[in-house]
Amino acid sequence: MEEMEEELKCPVCGSFYREPIILPCSHNLCQACARNILVQTPESESPQSRRASGSGVSDYDYLDLDKMSLYSEADSGYGSYGGFASAPTTPCQKSPNGVRVFPPAMPPPATHLSPALAPVPRNSCITCPQCHRSLILDDRGLRGFPKNRVLEGVIDRYQQSKAAALKCQLCEKAPKEATVMCEQCDVFYCDPCRLRCHPPRGPLAKHRLVPPAQGRVSRRLSPRKVSTCTDHELENHSMYCVQCKMPVCYQCLEEGKHSSHEVKALGAMWKLHKSQLSQALNGLSDRAKEAKEFLVQLRNMVQQIQENSVEFEACLVAQCDALIDALNRRKAQLLARVNKEHEHKLKVVRDQISHCTVKLRQTTGLMEYCLEVIKENDPSGFLQISDALIRRVHLTEDQWGKGTLTPRMTTDFDLSLDNSPLLQSIHQLDFVQMKASSPVPATPILQLEECCTHNNSATLSWKQPPLSTVPAEGYILELDDGNGGQFREVYVGKETMCTVDGLHFNSTYNARIKAFNKTGVSQYSKTLVLQTSEVAWFAFDPGSAHSDIIFSNDNLTVTCSSYDDRVVLGKTGFSKGVHYWELTVDRYDNHPDPAFGVARIDVMKDVMLGKDDKAWAMYVDNNRSWFMHNNSHTNRTEGGIAKGATIGVLLDLNRKTLTFFINDEQQGPIAFENVEGLFFPAVSLNRNVQVSTVPPRVPAAPAHSTPKAARGWYINP
Repeated sequence: MEEMEEELKCPVCGSFYREPIILPCSHNLCQACARNILVQTPESESPQSRRASGSGVSDYDYLDLDKMSLYSEADSGYGSYGGFASAPTTPCQKSPNGVRVFPPAMPPPATHLSPALAPVPRNSCITCPQCHRSLILDDRGLRGFPKNRVLEGVIDRYQQSKAAALKCQLCEKAPKEATVMCEQCDVFYCDPCRLRCHPPRGPLAKHRLVPPAQGRVSRRLSPRKVSTCTDHELENHSMYCVQCKMPVCYQCLEEGKHSSHEVKALGAMWKLHKSQLSQALNGLSDRAKEAKEFLVQLRNMVQQIQENSVEFEACLVAQCDALIDALNRRKAQLLARVNKEHEHKLKVVRDQISHCTVKLRQTTGLMEYCLEVIKENDPSGFLQISDALIRRVHLTEDQWGKGTLTPRMTTDFDLSLDNSPLLQSIHQLDFVQMKASSPVPATPILQLEECCTHNNSATLSWKQPPLSTVPAEGYILELDDGNGGQFREVYVGKETMCTVDGLHFNSTYNARIKAFNKTGVSQYSKTLVLQTSEVAWFAFDPGSAHSDIIFSNDNLTVTCSSYDDRVVLGKTGFSKGVHYWELTVDRYDNHPDPAFGVARIDVMKDVMLGKDDKAWAMYVDNNRSWFMHNNSHTNRTEGGIAKGATIGVLLDLNRKTLTFFINDEQQGPIAFENVEGLFFPAVSLNRNVQVSTVPPRVPAAPAHSTPKAARGWYINP
């Protein structure tokens, strides 16, 4: 029964209910606590007057109350939470139970009358501290609320069942053991609280104080109070109004308050509601029983998880230690090979040092001997040995021929350790689902007839095997970097077709696909090799162009409707390799200054190309040209354009340079260096110019000598 103790305590004082009353919201309050939280609402500060005056809401959490009768036939008897502020300036506080308590507008008058009989200030209201619903009290005051006799009986039985010593009910902090009980007040006191709150003088002198044990017995044996009508105190409840959901007396029926309502006998409704509450409790009891069993299951799971975690960690450590041991053994083998190569190189070099040292000693000795022979002054003796010495010197010199003074061994070690597969395997080292509740989906099948590449885009299509019975929730498409690097995810979803844009030109990509569901992922499909186009080809992009740009010829030709310069970009971006493209001038009137070059995707579209730091361009008229970037003009060069001229742009991202051509002749020096990143072909022009892209022509050989040889090609670095 201790678990229901919180149900038996008042939300205001935190103690067991004393003379509890029932609010219309079905919550309970001690009669004295209800008196303490009454709030007076002066006429000048009523909700209507405050709304009329437009005054703001106070910082305190009082309620905007609607003045209505407690048991009006048309209203529920309480208003909703608002923002009404009463006259007092004391903020709301919290009760011992933690709920919000609204302070009284004025101290309750000192009176010996019970809270229900004490006069209530005019326009008083009360707010439930639990649900914060509020209502205006009528002339009956707190007497208008019914008494909760059932709750009183439950509290009595609960207190009787507790074997602990009776505690004082008025101690503020730790309750002391009670020494007396007042039969009239029905309160247990310790000695300090009795002297402070129940002095033996005045009206309280006639109260009878008994020992706590005797008081508990007398309380237990006292006759149960009969519930009386709140409107007619001399009448007992005899009937029950179904619509109002409240007991009523015979006189209430005589007055016609419930004439149009369904009224039933109190005893019959008592038994019916008891039966309904018992049935509801049966369902709640089943849920509570299931909850207890579930808690036992969860606690067992905690223990099992801890045990499994220790076992799993030990297994994981053992597996990783085995890998480390294998790696250490392989490390020792590779170090042995390095030491062997080291010893071999040292032996060869040392042998050559020894051989060369012997020959050098012999040569030096011969040289010293010949020098001593030359010092002799006897011609006949000298000539006797000179021929032999000359031949010997020549022979020794020949022995130092080509290759003798060349090292037989290099200092470099002709060994290279390729650890990338192992590193990739380590990165891919992961757990696999050992106990699957359902199987993983089958491996997807690539539909080769629908897979293709176009320019620098690739489209892949796949499907589940025809006989597969396990559904797939989605697919994961992976591509490498086009240079034999690691795979990376480029698509995750439910579709069975995907187009990947922005690939490098003239590159080979590997693609693979796998399916997944809640259980796990399937095996990878066969790897598909994709080759992007060798020749870069693009059209102009209406989506990113200025609104004044006019497109025609399937977006291959552009002009402008404005006299101001406007920018248009190509659809294809370049970030790697060598690219060359050409544009022809279809119309050129009144000598305008069109600009050609490359730009970032976020370049300014309403100014000449090169005015900001997002574009690198050459602008040209009929006589000369300039290079421009970030509004800086450089390298004025003679030679202009006319109708029919061809402008060539060579973007070499290997060397990070940008070069321009007019009619196949280079215009000026290299225009820009150290260019890197993602670039789009770009043009700026006005209404006096019309340009078109020139379709690429595949060269006979990918030479770098002329721009024509590089036209449209992506040269792999």
